[in-house]
Amino acid sequence: MPDPRPGPGQVLVRVLACGVCRTDLHVADGELPDPKLPLVLGHEIVGVAEEGGRFAKGTRVGVPWLGWTCGECEYCRAGRENLCVRARFTGYQIDGGYSEWTVADERYCFALPDQYPDAQAAPLMCAGLIGYRSLRIAGDPQRLGLYGFGAAAHLLAQVARAEGREVYAFTSPGDRDAQELALQLGAAWAGSSLELPPVQLDAAILFAPVGALVPQALRAVRKAGVVVCGGIHMSDIPSFPYRLLWEERVVRSVANLTRRDAEEFLALAARVPLDVRVTAHPLGRANEVLTALRSGRVVGAAALVP
Repeated sequence: MPDPRPGPGQVLVRVLACGVCRTDLHVADGELPDPKLPLVLGHEIVGVAEEGGRFAKGTRVGVPWLGWTCGECEYCRAGRENLCVRARFTGYQIDGGYSEWTVADERYCFALPDQYPDAQAAPLMCAGLIGYRSLRIAGDPQRLGLYGFGAAAHLLAQVARAEGREVYAFTSPGDRDAQELALQLGAAWAGSSLELPPVQLDAAILFAPVGALVPQALRAVRKAGVVVCGGIHMSDIPSFPYRLLWEERVVRSVANLTRRDAEEFLALAARVPLDVRVTAHPLGRANEVLTALRSGRVVGAAALVP
């Protein structure tokens, strides 16, 4: 492909690393409809601003999933730009970061904390952001369950522990590596997603895109507990008895992010040193890494480096 050129309000970014996210799989596998074609995947971008926009040349920036909003619809005007009716997304309707160069809307580029190397900074731009938004929407849980202990959960567990919360990690049955990682990062308990935790939870966040986990999480939360679905795509949720939802339990979803989310989370990441477990791979191995993610063989996070 030819090197991209920035238009008005855009930044030309030389890509240093790009995280590999489950949403990339949903796009590549056709589970999210009508992508831009041809398309460059990738929306956890870390790079250097080279031309255009508000950043001085040489500034390291991060580019997230939400890549453009209209600023005019009722949601944008209400400060809920994550629900913009004309939103466009990086690595879906906008070419992303599985590349050497990309262009991005200057409004949706963010300065990154200096202490994170490029590959470690990449997962902050989606796994970290969506985890942070999911936690804030979950309320103020003392006992928090995380279903699917991958890129997002391994970061959110550390944020939750820094805030004094108890973390209970749920993984695929038999995934000892993920369970061991959860315990290393401060989880009070780690086990199979088919099990119930040793205590009732105040809230649970689902990062695994498995609809059958929704009723399972409802069984694990206490009265007035909240179950947050943190992914952009999920398999169908099976029917379940009303008694699981009764007593003011809540099931809700999280969509995208706002610039305020990014600013708050990146400021938090600068204060709370996060142990970002990421394996860097050459850009040319993108398909192999996606296959490993699809089959559950990625522990922590993965990033591609041009």
